Amino acid sequence: MTIHISDEYQILKLLYLYAERVDQGDKEGVAALFDHADVKWGAQAEVTHGAAPVADLYERVIKLHADGTPRTHHLITNAIIDMDIEKGAARSRSYYTVIQQTDEVPLQVIAGGRYHDSFARVDGAWRFSSREYFMDFRGNNRDHVKV
Repeated sequence: MTIHISDEYQILKLLYLYAERVDQGDKEGVAALFDHADVKWGAQAEVTHGAAPVADLYERVIKLHADGTPRTHHLITNAIIDMDIEKGAARSRSYYTVIQQTDEVPLQVIAGGRYHDSFARVDGAWRFSSREYFMDFRGNNRDHVKV
């Protein structure tokens, strides 16, 4: 029996893998997702391309705790996916909510915003081709970011 995994599910999986890898403290895994992508971090930020700049940013910005994780959960919701199967392209818009609990910070929402993503299907597999971050809400993130 052959199981067909829909294109939409494959794209959702990429969104969810990002959240899982960030929350596990997997800098290299996060970076690998964007190996072929342009990434824009915030309204005034420059666009970077590829895994190395993403890994560098993660290292410089994300605070890891004694367990090797940022002690966060990134929740990805409200994903709207627009597909162009013939061109092997897709776009999505989604929300993210970041919750965190550390020894110093009680369980709380520390950030919320949106991701605008583009995807390309290459050799039958979907991958990120771009991501733009928008932070709409910022809470107490002193135990999440270094800067």
